[in-house]
Amino acid sequence: MTHADPQPDAELVRTWSQGPAGYIQLNRPEKANAYNRAMLDALAAHVERLAADPEVRVIIVCGAGDRAFCAGADLAEVADRDWHAALNLRSAEVFSLLSRCPRVTLAAVNGAASGGGLELALACDLRIAAQNARFWFPEPELGLMPAAGGTQRLSQVVGRARAKELILGGRVWEADEALRFGLVSELTGPAELLPKAQQWAERIARRHPLALELAKRAIDLDSGGSAGHGFESIAQALLYHLRLEKKEP
Repeated sequence: MTHADPQPDAELVRTWSQGPAGYIQLNRPEKANAYNRAMLDALAAHVERLAADPEVRVIIVCGAGDRAFCAGADLAEVADRDWHAALNLRSAEVFSLLSRCPRVTLAAVNGAASGGGLELALACDLRIAAQNARFWFPEPELGLMPAAGGTQRLSQVVGRARAKELILGGRVWEADEALRFGLVSELTGPAELLPKAQQWAERIARRHPLALELAKRAIDLDSGGSAGHGFESIAQALLYHLRLEKKEP
């Protein structure tokens, strides 16, 4: 299932496949790819569809245009929220769905990733970025806080002190800082971003799918207790058993 060019299958989100990679592209470049409810619903549907496709080994999330990966929530929708809505954020639900996806997920950050856009990138397993990418959380300036997983996932990725630097201190990280602090794994020129993401996907696809899924689950377990170590041992025993079964006539 390979398409040479992106094919729009929805106004707000475009998807296409290339080899083992399934791409999901936020498609509101005139709004810096800020998401509204319709875009979030489409994003969730495409994550579920690609996760169920056995030919897709890696899901790559990217943004249309060269200005922004995602500017977070559409401010027109934010203005209408009350505290009831804040307790059931659709973005939090969708980003959790992406985080729990059995496929390896990679954010290809092609520009600004702010607010919920940074939370979307954090929901992915891996992140690579163009050299013009920037990362920040503007919510406290609006009397709010990152609430779609940002306070939790950012500290897990870069540590508490760095997370506080962004969320409490209002720092804006340029691409080289994001690389140095471990937020992204690699930087590239804007034109090379998606080809580089494809290289990651093809390298990942050479690894055993069940081994990757189990390893991902083990990594995401709470490392502070014994659950992660126990799961790791059981998962490894299962993989050895399956290898042995495959060898037997």
